[in-house]
Amino acid sequence: MARLPQIAERESLPPEARAHFDYIAGSRGRVVGPFTALLNSPDLAERVAHVGSYVRFENTLPPALRELAILTVAREWNCQFEWTAHEPIAEGEGLSAEAVAAVRDRRAPDGLSADESLVFRYVSALLRNGRVPGDVFAQAKERFGVRVVTDLTATAGYYSMLACVLNAAEVLPEPGTPHLLPDAEY
Repeated sequence: MARLPQIAERESLPPEARAHFDYIAGSRGRVVGPFTALLNSPDLAERVAHVGSYVRFENTLPPALRELAILTVAREWNCQFEWTAHEPIAEGEGLSAEAVAAVRDRRAPDGLSADESLVFRYVSALLRNGRVPGDVFAQAKERFGVRVVTDLTATAGYYSMLACVLNAAEVLPEPGTPHLLPDAEY
């Protein structure tokens, strides 16, 4: 059971906060996961959703690499909800089952293409060490360009923030949904 109230119904909010719920539902189709916890602070929830709309739906990373970055974040934070939500999206965007398994089973960068390995090494170094080694940063900048590297960095930060919310509040996938990350214990 989540540690914070999960606000998944518009009527759960006071009338003056319902516009925040509407924005989130409109940008994502429904209110789930981290937003059910973030709506305990409605202004924050909408602002996070606004940034997330860019990061998830509009940034310059190729979709499969974006999803690889998200899965890398979910694995580093051991975030069951984030992993379970994004594994099927990653596969739908063309990330191979082998790449997904390599990250999930902590074998990566083995089993990844050159671009996937670079994204994995960039994101995991940033999260593990708080920095990206100079050679990895230079490789990413040369391979992807400044804007994509900026979007990659922001993707890692945004999904880390969501993982913190999800893990702290113990928000799990909806009942009946198989947990796809094997050792995310709560």
